[in-house]
Amino acid sequence: MKQIVLKISKLFIVSLLIVLIFQNAHAFTPEKEPITAEKMWSMKRVGNPVVSPDGKYSVFTVTQTDIDENKGLTNIFMMNNDDGSINQLTFSGKDSSPVISPDGKQIAFLSRRDDSPAQLYLLNLSGGEAQKITDLPVALYAPKWFPDNKRLAFAANILPEYNGDWAKLKKLQDEKKNNKVTARVTENTIYRFWDRWLTDGYYPRLFSIELDSKKVTDLMPNTSNYFDMMGGVSYDISPDGSLIAVSCNVTLSPYQTTNNDIFLLKTDGSGSMTNITPGNPANDINPVFSNNGKSLVYGAKKVFHFYADKVVMTVYDLQTKSSTRITDNIDLSCEQWFWSEDDKTIYFLAEDKARNAIFSIPAGGGKHKRLFSEGTNNGASFAGTQYLIFNHHNLNSPPEIYKLDLRSLKPQKMTSFNDAVLLTLNLGEVEDVYYKGYGNENIQMFIVYPPDYDRSKKYPLVMMIHGGPHGTFGDYFHFRWNAHLFAAPGYIVALPNFHGSTSFGQDFAISIHGENSTKPFEDVMKAADYLIARNLVDENKMAAAGGSYGGYLVSWIAGHTDRFACLINHAGVYDLHLQYATDYTGYRNYQYGGTPWDGFDKLNLHNPSQFAHNFSTPMMVIHGERDYRVPVAHGLLVYGIYKSKGLEARLVYYPDENHWILSAQNSIYWYKEVHNWFERFLK
Repeated sequence: MKQIVLKISKLFIVSLLIVLIFQNAHAFTPEKEPITAEKMWSMKRVGNPVVSPDGKYSVFTVTQTDIDENKGLTNIFMMNNDDGSINQLTFSGKDSSPVISPDGKQIAFLSRRDDSPAQLYLLNLSGGEAQKITDLPVALYAPKWFPDNKRLAFAANILPEYNGDWAKLKKLQDEKKNNKVTARVTENTIYRFWDRWLTDGYYPRLFSIELDSKKVTDLMPNTSNYFDMMGGVSYDISPDGSLIAVSCNVTLSPYQTTNNDIFLLKTDGSGSMTNITPGNPANDINPVFSNNGKSLVYGAKKVFHFYADKVVMTVYDLQTKSSTRITDNIDLSCEQWFWSEDDKTIYFLAEDKARNAIFSIPAGGGKHKRLFSEGTNNGASFAGTQYLIFNHHNLNSPPEIYKLDLRSLKPQKMTSFNDAVLLTLNLGEVEDVYYKGYGNENIQMFIVYPPDYDRSKKYPLVMMIHGGPHGTFGDYFHFRWNAHLFAAPGYIVALPNFHGSTSFGQDFAISIHGENSTKPFEDVMKAADYLIARNLVDENKMAAAGGSYGGYLVSWIAGHTDRFACLINHAGVYDLHLQYATDYTGYRNYQYGGTPWDGFDKLNLHNPSQFAHNFSTPMMVIHGERDYRVPVAHGLLVYGIYKSKGLEARLVYYPDENHWILSAQNSIYWYKEVHNWFERFLK
């Protein structure tokens, strides 16, 4: 009897322990909550990987935001490409742009340590402290190794009159800094871009530095050409180190238009440059040498007045000086290409149906192959001959490093920097649908449902309208316009990719040229009709929100329908005439179908400012003072008209932000204002 009681007691104790273990396990399981702006900003932002020459490891940056200090801290990490083990290499919080030496023994990177402009540092991967190798009075960017391990190339913005004398450049900078005259004077058509003025006389150049002697050589003396107007540069060094292929603008002041060509630049310091694409009036970009040094591939556009024109991969034979367009017959705009080890295949990325997919194609042209098409992918490169390493993210998860097996085409997630945060989030489902839009054509749209969605209920709708207009709301994790953050308070969020969107072919993208309002407006209205017909949304509680071109369409909606309960207009184009105060006024006649001096009536047919008499829907207007792409007067004008008419409107003005809201605290406040505005009219 004692034995039976003892057995029962032991069984009871074991059962009790199991219950307690499960209870404790439940207690330690994070409780899921809707995403907040603070949670989103707590996520680590993983950069694109740079793979070692032997394919065994990758280095990349990870940025973590200190919300209280309102700044990002960026460090460099190294990953074993086989087992995914990770080591942190730098800890200053000010490091970026790592590049691995050809022998794989060290990395060069940029750092803003000591509060100086970004300078070059070297770190031996076998151990030790990073060594600073430049001390120049300007910030450096875009470093690359020469094949011999003895030199590095980099870019910097200089005043051409410095004539190679860095002390003189420092003196010129100090004179500009101490000058009490604040006037900016120009006769150029392009005199400011994005959020910076171009009147100070700075131009970008490529340089080299010898690691032993620390001698810096200006590789482009006597040149004053812009590279990428956004501030970057695309260039590549030949396998023998004698040439650099670089894309830069060839038009001269007053820069009525721009046109990037591909130049072959000698690396001996002579400044000798040869233009290999002089016959193309549209942009030529991103040259990359083959491994054998006999060819290079670059991207060529054809329609000079269409900024989202299809990019065609073009192979240039350095011996015959002839070019072959290898993707002319593919309705994809190619980017981020790189060669296979044997130079027989070129791998590339391209937007495709609201994703950014990885493809391959024979180097001589032919049939292309889709390798991986889920989500959004960037920075792909070989890790050995069997694998690709790349950055991947989608609507439900922020960027991490992935590996793709080229035989099975199965992806493998390699890093988990944000898994802990994601485990705490209750994210709604995402649905990918097509509906009939303008002309009964198929329009793709993502639908993001709120957390704990109840299929028996109808929900308020937030219609998100992307910018561009030649862009896309794709399957990517958007930190500035995060669809799950819009849905979190209990809304269904729609992201239609209307006519003019990219990733659906050249004809679809250019179809709105000269009439920006017509087709996209009908596509958005039919998106709402589709959601109403499916009994998903309450047609009396619908909002529309858009930025840039999306803000243009919001203002157009305000003048053409009252079916939305409220609107949000972020950095939106309101008056097409005011776009002649923008950073780049070239080709506006093609985009708008007319100009203020020619085709005036047609221009105004698609001008939201001409329909202010119809405004009635409450509008929140958000704009940054340093927005030169869509000058702040657009926002102040539409807000002023709203208030003068006695309509409900709210202005959120940022004196220190540009076209985007980039600082953590400003972004968190932005989401707070957006959510409060929706709650005011949708709840």
